[in-house]
Amino acid sequence: MQPDAGTSLKSVKRMPSPKTLPKIGASNFTRDIDLSQDELLALLDLTQQIKSSPSRFSKSLTGRYIALLFEKPSLRTRFTFELAIKQLGGDAVFSTGPIGDREPLQDVARNLDRWTNAIVARTFSQDTIDDLARWSSVPVINALSDRFHPCQALADVFTLQERFGDVRGLKLAFVGDGNNVANSLMLSALRLGMSFSIATPAGYAPDAEIVAQAEALAAVSGARLEIGNDPMNAVTGAQAVYTDVWISMGQEEEYAKRLADFAPYQVNQALLEKAGSDAVFLHCLPAKRGEEVTGEVMESSQSAVFDQAENRLHVQKALLLMLIA
Repeated sequence: MQPDAGTSLKSVKRMPSPKTLPKIGASNFTRDIDLSQDELLALLDLTQQIKSSPSRFSKSLTGRYIALLFEKPSLRTRFTFELAIKQLGGDAVFSTGPIGDREPLQDVARNLDRWTNAIVARTFSQDTIDDLARWSSVPVINALSDRFHPCQALADVFTLQERFGDVRGLKLAFVGDGNNVANSLMLSALRLGMSFSIATPAGYAPDAEIVAQAEALAAVSGARLEIGNDPMNAVTGAQAVYTDVWISMGQEEEYAKRLADFAPYQVNQALLEKAGSDAVFLHCLPAKRGEEVTGEVMESSQSAVFDQAENRLHVQKALLLMLIA
């Protein structure tokens, strides 16, 4: 799934009818690179059409039913997926709790694929996503795991495309934990020609295997990948500055240590000013104001966090259409 560095955002054919929607070649969306380069570009294009003319697609999933399996609490992911499905004419069934606890995961998957048209799973472990995809005959969508957050990254790059137009040549800086959000952002940004700079405390760098994948993508697209520990260096000249919570679900026992380790990595007005004058602030939410970001930055005119949250709805509609419509 090597990207084509010569493909531009403007090269995708415009305005397909709902009957001729672009399709995803992979059976599932378990990680960012399940989308080919052309499929990623087509999804961003389709997202814009859906956002501009939602009524054109309002019956595209009529008669389709999607299972939502959530091991973690959720606001944006649950609401945007449920609303996306229903606004496209389909319906959703929701279950919360550990997947594969009450009965084997492979049995859960093979029951659901007899009843539903897709499975959307928000899990602790990436292995759970991969095992669902292995045993299910219907598409499995990763709505968050410990390794990737691909639906969030789609909304993020779409938000930047809305704000700046062609994203090639932009610089996206991530400050904080080299976590699932950072992994997905790094992969999606670099393949679109955005340079990606990340600053983390020592010991919190992104996964080495994912960095190797990102380096290969950067070599093709011509974008730059910078991994370091200095937040000032990371954000200098950036058009977008991104952060995430320092303590994710399941890491509560590390609270005191993480709070101390990440204290110099807060995105505040002084740090944001090191970025370009047109820089936007991004956050996947929920945000812990006073920890990874100040309230001043969250509420500033540079903040695009609620645009990101809205765009989760639109990109997930496009993803669902390309997988199952």
